[in-house]
Amino acid sequence: MSDTAGSLRHPKGLFVLFFTEMWERFSYYGMRAIFALYMTKALFIDKAPPSNFSGSYPGLVSLPPLIGGYVADLYWGNRRSILFGGLMMALGQFLMFFSASNYQDADLATVLMWLGLTGLIIGNGFFKPNISTMVGQLYPRGDKRLDAAFTLFYMGINLGAFFSPIVCGILGDTGNPADFKWGFLAAGIGMLLGVLSFELMKKKYLVTPDGEAVGAVANKKRETEQASDATAAGFSNRNIGIWAGIAVALVALFHFLLGQDWIGSCIFSVSIAAPGLILSDGSLSKIEKERIIVIFVAAFFVIFFWAAFEQAGASLTFFADEQMNRVVNINTSYGTLYLIITLVALLLYYVLQNIMEIAREFKWLFSAMGLGLAYLTVSGYVGGEQFELKEIPASTYNSVNAIFIVILAPLFAELWGKLGQRNLEPASPYKQAMGLLFLSLGYVVIAIGVKDIGAVKVSMMWLIALYFLHTVGELCLSPIGLSLVNKLAPVRFASLLMGVWFLANATANKFAGTLSSFYPEAGKPTSFLGYKMENLFDFFVLFIVMSGVASLILFVLSRKLLKMMHGVR
Repeated sequence: MSDTAGSLRHPKGLFVLFFTEMWERFSYYGMRAIFALYMTKALFIDKAPPSNFSGSYPGLVSLPPLIGGYVADLYWGNRRSILFGGLMMALGQFLMFFSASNYQDADLATVLMWLGLTGLIIGNGFFKPNISTMVGQLYPRGDKRLDAAFTLFYMGINLGAFFSPIVCGILGDTGNPADFKWGFLAAGIGMLLGVLSFELMKKKYLVTPDGEAVGAVANKKRETEQASDATAAGFSNRNIGIWAGIAVALVALFHFLLGQDWIGSCIFSVSIAAPGLILSDGSLSKIEKERIIVIFVAAFFVIFFWAAFEQAGASLTFFADEQMNRVVNINTSYGTLYLIITLVALLLYYVLQNIMEIAREFKWLFSAMGLGLAYLTVSGYVGGEQFELKEIPASTYNSVNAIFIVILAPLFAELWGKLGQRNLEPASPYKQAMGLLFLSLGYVVIAIGVKDIGAVKVSMMWLIALYFLHTVGELCLSPIGLSLVNKLAPVRFASLLMGVWFLANATANKFAGTLSSFYPEAGKPTSFLGYKMENLFDFFVLFIVMSGVASLILFVLSRKLLKMMHGVR
């Protein structure tokens, strides 16, 4: 269904990708919610290494998409890359399960943990850039629904991120180190469900408006078929050698002179060398180069966003665990609990089916799930068993951002669509600057909350308010960035440049881990670039300044970036 038809509804293929990515994010965020706690409470590693690795791991996860994107563009295509990546990630989660099953044998558990993380890192490199690229291929060039489509796709990402910390947290974060394995097992099963749904639905629904299979062939071949005069892409051996040498030199610079660990040095070096190599490709026209430069500039500012945003994985989780009043004392019947879940699920389904077309196979699945929830509701009331929740686990607060995404994403998708029809939609660079501004405001709120913190723990509402503002910022920045890459990238580099976008996330996540290690603890004074952080207020002010300044600079640069986009908004 094209935009010219005047409809804002989205094709069935979008929901297939929505559903697949939902389970992949269930797997990732479920593992992330309990990973730092697993390291500290089961393997008895102090907080600094998990905080640092909470940045290194997402950073490493975001690094291989360069390879996965390159392989898909030149050889495999998106579909085969997604299958390989999904199976590798499932294997990684099951290895994490075996690690946690043997936590009392620290050496064996550590080896299995590293093998599991390796599988997750490699798998993500092939899965992540390719499924995002396929979203853009469902729509014709210039379709005004693209920003809205990526916002809805992003909703699927966060629907998985919403319930995974709850499920994996309840199963794994029980206070008993032996239970962490069940959280990792649930994450692995979720990943397999995502792969299965993709494989069963791809041939039927992942097609362009003209009926062409999406992601079945390499992007380079697809571009050549679409334009007989397409210039062949290719990096000369000379340029590859030059930029490989620059990358090695940068690794040495970051490690020996700037004191970064080897992981951080590799991430930061590749983040500089890879864009340089891409711009050196002789097949790029002047307009293509300028558009790619816009992608790189946007990716640079994304680093500051995610470095502050991803404190949720470590420092904000420690804050929730130690400094926040998490007591709720909920006592109700399981029937009432399942009834609430059923009503929320019905509302969500109603919203989605009004925005996008949903394949009948999914309708059957949701009908079965509805019957299952109805049975659980009736059984809960008949059985009379009580549900008790005295205190919300710290890991569960990782779901708050995702809750807000699920609530707000359809509203933002509708907003962008309506504004686009009236030619009032803000251009992508301005949206991203707004995202950084809302991020800064979120830290203003939490800084106010902890300014006079003492022996009494603070209300959870301060953290919830932060996550709300961060969610608004995220919806202005992250799905819009994914859409921007699809709009500006030459077809032959579609997945590779999506990999570069995630490479910015790699840099940001590593930087976020470095900043998380400065989390204030008693008897541990910390400073960053001469700025002393003696308490939580000082710690949060750092993020206010960082994201606020980045927002201001991006606002100033936006007009110039629009010119370089050559009509693409």
